Amino acid sequence: MKAAFIRRTGPPSVIEYGDLPAPEPGEGEVLVRVSAAAVNPVDGYIRQGLVAMTLPFPFVLGRDLAGVVERTTAGTKRFKPGDRVWCNNQGIGGRQGSFAEFAAVREELLYPLPGPVDFLSVAALAHSGLTVHLGLSRIGGLSAGQTVFVNGGAGSVGRALTQVATGMGARVIATAGTEGGRTTCLTDGAVSAIDYKSPTLDAELRAMAPEGIDVWWDASTQQDLEFALRHMRRRGRIVMMPGLGARPILPVDRLSEYDISIVAFAVANASVAEMRAAAEHINALAAADKLRARVARTFALRDARLAHEMVENRDRRLDGKIIVVPP
Repeated sequence: MKAAFIRRTGPPSVIEYGDLPAPEPGEGEVLVRVSAAAVNPVDGYIRQGLVAMTLPFPFVLGRDLAGVVERTTAGTKRFKPGDRVWCNNQGIGGRQGSFAEFAAVREELLYPLPGPVDFLSVAALAHSGLTVHLGLSRIGGLSAGQTVFVNGGAGSVGRALTQVATGMGARVIATAGTEGGRTTCLTDGAVSAIDYKSPTLDAELRAMAPEGIDVWWDASTQQDLEFALRHMRRRGRIVMMPGLGARPILPVDRLSEYDISIVAFAVANASVAEMRAAAEHINALAAADKLRARVARTFALRDARLAHEMVENRDRRLDGKIIVVPP
């Protein structure tokens, strides 16, 4: 089969495209013919060797995929050949990734693809959708009627945050740096979209949430905890998505005075049951057109190196997710 893989960690130039043996699914696994795979920042971290894990070289890149069941094995019960499916857990835990014509996926990590949703769309929303649902529900303890602040609401994670939180009955205040981005936030369901560069940001946010924020999620990776803590409601939760190397200042006195929690998590640490529950919610929102992801560019699998370069360089011309499509 054709695949995009690495034989050592490093920059995008280490990515090769060529032939590898097709995976042979073991007991409890499903062989999936891949129709689309997304490129996430974490894929670059893994490729560079910045995430502590042992990689089985040659290592196929990619976490997310959408495709069609090619073959099942003993012990599988939920799917049959021809079923449309998606997943988010390849390329970690010793498993090969999704940048290939085929992938062997543990059935418990595979989810059905709703009829109205196409392969590219679910690949684009898989990682961000699952991440924000787990972060808002399990970690952030979000309830209907609470107020959520999303800093960086026009990006892929920020958009998913706004849509999922709104779908859970929350009131969302978002920020974006451009007029177009703020329009996107409002379209996604935010009650207000503020320019994060505004010199009156503090006052504007206080006016929109005079009683404070229940769940604060900074999708920009800036993590200004001093600013965040000034706007939190008592017993509010700050969900951390800091990125590599972040070292924010933490005013501990304010933290304890207002009984505020700061929590961080990785979607890879979620249990199988938690992931399936999140996936079911994501499927319901996507099928009802209440969770949408924008596809910025689609690349052929042979151009996986270019796709990684664009994500790693944070190309500002991109507005949405980059998708890789196998031959």
